[in-house]
Amino acid sequence: MVNVIANDCVACGACADVCPQDAITIDDVAVIDADKCVDCGACVDECPAGAITE
Repeated sequence: MVNVIANDCVACGACADVCPQDAITIDDVAVIDADKCVDCGACVDECPAGAITE
């Protein structure tokens, strides 16, 4: 599963917009629902801050 580096996340929402499973919500940082995530990596590629890693 992918991980969010909270200190690097700017909560821009780009990852949530690209997630095909709607597994990401934005609070103060991106939050990934492990039950919905299918490890496609779309959010990793989309994150402008590099805050999401595989």
